[in-house]
Amino acid sequence: MKTRNDTYLKDLPEGFLHRRDFLRLMGASIALAGLSGCGLRQPVEQIVPYVSGPEDRTEGAPLFYATATTHGGYALGTLVESHEFRPTKVEGNPLHPASLGASDIFSQASVLTLYDPDRSNNVLYQGQIDTYENFLIDLRRKRGNQQTKNGSGLRILTENITSPTLASQIEGLLKDFPAAGWHQYEPVNRDNERDGSMLAFGEAVETIYRFDQADVILLLDADPFADGPGRVRYARDFSKKRRVRKGIDSGMNRLYAVESSPTVTGSMADHRLAVRSADIEGLAGRLLLELTGNSSLPTSAPETKISEFIGLVGRDLIRNRGSSLVIAGRSQPASVHAIAHSLNALLGNVGNTVIYTEPVLANTVNNVESLRSLVADINAGKVEMLAIVGGNPAYDAPSDFFFSESLSNVAWTSHLSLYEDETSARCSWHIPLAHELESWGDARCFDGTASIIQPLIAPLYDGRSPHEFLAAFTENYVATGYEIVRGYWKTQNQDANSNNARDTNSKTDRSSKLPDSRANSAKAADGFEEGWQASLRNGLVANTAFQTKTVSVKADLWGQYLPPPAADPGSIEINFRPDPSIYDGRYSNNAWLQELPKPLTKLTWDNAVLMSPNLALQLGVNQEVGSTGGSHGTSIVEIVELKFDGKTVRAPVFAVRGHADESVTIHLGYGRTNAGEAGSGPGFNAYALRSSGAMWSASGLEITKTGETFSLACTQAHHSMEGRELVRHASLKEYKRDPTFAKREADDPAKQISLYPGWTYEGHAWAMSIDTSICNGCSACVVACQAENNIPVVGKEEVLRAREMHWIRVDTYFEDNAENSRTLHQPVPCQHCENAPCEIVCPVGATTHSAEGLNEMTYNRCVGTRYCSNNCPYKVRRFNFFGYADLETPVAQLQRNPQVTTRSRGVMEKCTYCVQRIQYAKINAETEGRELLDGEIVTACQQACPTEAIVFGDKNDKSSRVAKLKAEPTDYGLLADLNTRPRTTYLATIKNPNEDAQKE
Repeated sequence: MKTRNDTYLKDLPEGFLHRRDFLRLMGASIALAGLSGCGLRQPVEQIVPYVSGPEDRTEGAPLFYATATTHGGYALGTLVESHEFRPTKVEGNPLHPASLGASDIFSQASVLTLYDPDRSNNVLYQGQIDTYENFLIDLRRKRGNQQTKNGSGLRILTENITSPTLASQIEGLLKDFPAAGWHQYEPVNRDNERDGSMLAFGEAVETIYRFDQADVILLLDADPFADGPGRVRYARDFSKKRRVRKGIDSGMNRLYAVESSPTVTGSMADHRLAVRSADIEGLAGRLLLELTGNSSLPTSAPETKISEFIGLVGRDLIRNRGSSLVIAGRSQPASVHAIAHSLNALLGNVGNTVIYTEPVLANTVNNVESLRSLVADINAGKVEMLAIVGGNPAYDAPSDFFFSESLSNVAWTSHLSLYEDETSARCSWHIPLAHELESWGDARCFDGTASIIQPLIAPLYDGRSPHEFLAAFTENYVATGYEIVRGYWKTQNQDANSNNARDTNSKTDRSSKLPDSRANSAKAADGFEEGWQASLRNGLVANTAFQTKTVSVKADLWGQYLPPPAADPGSIEINFRPDPSIYDGRYSNNAWLQELPKPLTKLTWDNAVLMSPNLALQLGVNQEVGSTGGSHGTSIVEIVELKFDGKTVRAPVFAVRGHADESVTIHLGYGRTNAGEAGSGPGFNAYALRSSGAMWSASGLEITKTGETFSLACTQAHHSMEGRELVRHASLKEYKRDPTFAKREADDPAKQISLYPGWTYEGHAWAMSIDTSICNGCSACVVACQAENNIPVVGKEEVLRAREMHWIRVDTYFEDNAENSRTLHQPVPCQHCENAPCEIVCPVGATTHSAEGLNEMTYNRCVGTRYCSNNCPYKVRRFNFFGYADLETPVAQLQRNPQVTTRSRGVMEKCTYCVQRIQYAKINAETEGRELLDGEIVTACQQACPTEAIVFGDKNDKSSRVAKLKAEPTDYGLLADLNTRPRTTYLATIKNPNEDAQKE
């Protein structure tokens, strides 16, 4: 096929060797002459074909299976792509209420954990390799001893559990051993939410938010789009009322955020107030007072800025009764959650924007108190057997519990985990845990909907599922995960049929003949099998979402309420938060997540002491004392000593715009010692300072300068295009006054003379539109692109040199340098320019333009001149300075997408608009004898995006979504004044600030 690049080469004299041809030949000659010794060639691989291929399979065509991944115990419905019986990519399940087809960084990265060579692959006893059979023999002997004591010495410690089957197993085990105990602990728990509902309603409930029904939203230190069971669904629902389109005025929502440290959700706010975490309860109490007029409600007097904010929010909430929403974050105490419940009830939001159900967690205990009780029993000598199912309490338990030391007081301990971690090292037995993609299970999502977790591959390391591990403590110790899960749901089906039969029989004439019981059983069995297959096929168990529950705020709730005492103005507050990338430390060894720039700080491979620039200046701490890598902007920062509650740690300082003064934030999950090659070492252990009395926030932190420095790998200034008008924004009022505010006369240099020949795209013309109004910077697109396109990690040292390989980055901009500066996000993939500056400078024609408008890379032509990268104004091309891709570890090969080439050293690479997906869809359409449909081709970044900010399609099809978006008045091209004519364009950011604030 003739391409547009063919017009670049003019007729040459006979025998003339064009310089591009010369360099092509030279590049090939050099490669053949011995560069394989430098690691440029991939290792030799053997290909073994099927002797007789499966009848239901087409070689090379992927299969998709519906399953679920869990995070903090809660399920996210997923579809997993499988190539030749090996899972390679995770996507959201469009049928599942928690995902609606989208995903997040944790589910996207789960496939890398599956193939992690550092995962535990041996049963260990006292640190030595043993067998599972010997574990069962030892367990049976210990179990027999406990039977005579009704299990008084047996304890089970789990993480959060939403699995109906696992909960049923534990309940059955406790019936066999009535004196045993079940304890539960998650370091990032929902204790305050539970206790808040207990305080407000007298019972524990699950709170579900309907963002798509809310016009005004107030967040009290909450981050619902990045943290919590409904994060993906909530981001999707919120974005529905955030889009502004020509000729459509459906009403744009407004978001207020009060928070101590900048968050993903807070970055979307129209109004954001940075205050200490300790001040939020007083603010919430004052707001409740303003709305109720109850002068007997005692509140602490707020500062002027807080008082003004309360007045602004209060009036807006009242104007939007029934369509407003107040949410308290997990880090706030129970009283703030109770205030949020009171406000929602007062504003008439219950039943509209917020509903309540029974708790989704199988065991709604206070995690901290449950673990405290276990430690007390251990120290009292009451625990003889301790089974730890998942988790890593020796690392992440409150420091004042000394859990690691307490384990030595238990005669028999066992730990089921993916890695030989800090807890496994202190237990008698360590059992490898099977990954969710290689085991059977089930779990519920935020609204109670249950999903069957089905394996896509046999266990790589002979791991055991939690179901099989707990079955070992029963008489049926050889039961498989499949038998256990299927058996539970079959029992549920029989119980349901039995109840239905009783209901039907009660309505019939007693003299009528009842159906034969055997026929009933057969009918129930057939019904179960049909439902079971449907559950596996659809990724969810039908009709399992919990019903709405009616609750009322207690009438005397605030009669005895006393606000917390005002914090010492000179005291520094410490906040503990889960890390945006590796969470509580469970994903420490996932290199994709370690290297993923955190949404607002852009830090990789480390955590730091986050504080405001004002506090850094006040303490005399220089946030940045130098840089490495020339102009790359990698920060060399000061190390300080943190002293809190008699404990100390040393950590680097990083100043963050929008952080509250007199407050610092440290992220959990780092400072691991037994995590694996990627996870052991980076960062400092924040758990060393975290105690049961200060799980989230506390005052009294002391900060001392050490005079030492540390290099942080921060990508904020990498590939920077700052200094130009890159992200354009306006208020809703400004947009209505001038819908074309984002347009610039210089953006359309159509009349300028161009060096590029004209080209008419008669077929498809692929293009992309990105709506910056609804992008929250979550980075799901970045990890999805990495998983789809076999993008390697490079490690901290290479990131320090600005050599990270991500094909799409999310640039973050802060408007002004104010404390509460506005945050704007802009994803930047390859722009696929019509007039691509990279193409004309490539001496070997490795980067060319297709007839459908794609800027393509032919990897085996590239000789590494990097001219294209130097000529790219968008800085989206990545070069393999070293052999970053692991071409040696066998298990690492299983993860890669076979439809995408794995690049070697010395090759330039970049976004391709997922050309492999384009070609796959085109072939399918041609095979079926039809035209491509709009939306049939979905790029990896588009598919993962929770807010649907990315849309891809054929702009030649005027009815396509992408064509319609490009016709919007807010559409603009990045650096379009350079006459590059990018195929990727943006919809300008539109905020919806309260006009009352503008008047003030």
